[in-house]
Amino acid sequence: MFSYVARQAILDDKKELYAYELLFREGEQNFFPNICPDEATSKILTNNHLDMGLDDITGGKLAFINFHQDTLEYRFPTSLDQKLVVIEVVETVNLSEKLIQACINIKEMGYKLALDDFAFDPKWDVLLPYADIVKVDIVECDQQLMRSNIEKLKLANIKLVAEKIETHEEFEEYKALGFDYFQGYFFARPEIVKQKRIPTSQLALLDLISVSAATDFNLGRVNDIIERDVSLSYKLLRFINNPLINKSNSISSLRHALNYMGEIEVKKFIALVALANLGDSKTIELLHMSLVRAKFCELIGQAMKLAKNPPTGFLLGLFSLLDAILDSSMRSVVEKLPLGDELKAALCGEKNELQGYLNLIRAYEVGHWQNVARYSKELDIHLAMTQSFYNEAIKWGHAMKQLISD
Repeated sequence: MFSYVARQAILDDKKELYAYELLFREGEQNFFPNICPDEATSKILTNNHLDMGLDDITGGKLAFINFHQDTLEYRFPTSLDQKLVVIEVVETVNLSEKLIQACINIKEMGYKLALDDFAFDPKWDVLLPYADIVKVDIVECDQQLMRSNIEKLKLANIKLVAEKIETHEEFEEYKALGFDYFQGYFFARPEIVKQKRIPTSQLALLDLISVSAATDFNLGRVNDIIERDVSLSYKLLRFINNPLINKSNSISSLRHALNYMGEIEVKKFIALVALANLGDSKTIELLHMSLVRAKFCELIGQAMKLAKNPPTGFLLGLFSLLDAILDSSMRSVVEKLPLGDELKAALCGEKNELQGYLNLIRAYEVGHWQNVARYSKELDIHLAMTQSFYNEAIKWGHAMKQLISD
């Protein structure tokens, strides 16, 4: 039995990670299920053991999980650790006495309850005394009804999540309205449209990334760049000396690292640490997404026999959010990097095989299972394999984030 899982970030008003919403499907046959997707989600989670534990998927953050009628009534959520999950009551449930009592019991056991796709219909008032959170789809909800009822929810100490926030303008608008948490791709898009000058310190980091991305690797040039930044030198050596990367040998210099670890790996590490410093002023979740994408695209590249130096799949995923990190257009950013034409084209949204890697990871990020199936088929990689790649990328991304952001 193989279960498919995707996750979507939920950020707070400081754009820091608060939780993930988890989306599950069971096996390839359920990419086009004949049952309600929310019902499939809860049944899969509660009836089958996942290849990954909740903590592996979320890195210790809360997990929002949808539950349908029968799974709530039979109290399936109580098999999960109440400190790790938020129980989402989907909008399609029938508000029967049995369902209401089940929610009360689950709440009394210490679980947080969230009302999903809350539309401010008075019929849900019966559950509001037990709700900790309501999630509002800003695209589908009645704006006037929402705005007239926000204060009532705030007075009841209920937290508000705005779903489908796609722009920074929407983020600021709903933050001002009193929403506490935000879900959508707003944090993964440049905050401004017009071009702005990249600061000198960031240019130095881009220069370092450029050297690491070049086919002709110049270690002397790398040393020249990092000598300007003691902190960056320290982070690079600390990163390479970590037991997760290097279990037995102490690395004292970049030259030693190159000899011991090999050129391709050192290039990857330099790019990672430089990217982390580029993103100091941005949400850590943006960096985390870049790390997960880097590992995922690297694994896809290996499956596709893409053996290149520098590692094209890895750099594709790692640089796929540079426009948002630098608040600049992707085309202007990649012009500063000595990348291959195919890689540059994919990063700029042009159609080629490498763009297929990004299409696939983006489909996983939003739990769009039909597109996951479609893009896996286009790349001729089995669905179970792409899910295992995604699982591995999530674990690796958590480990790398801790190393380079501490």
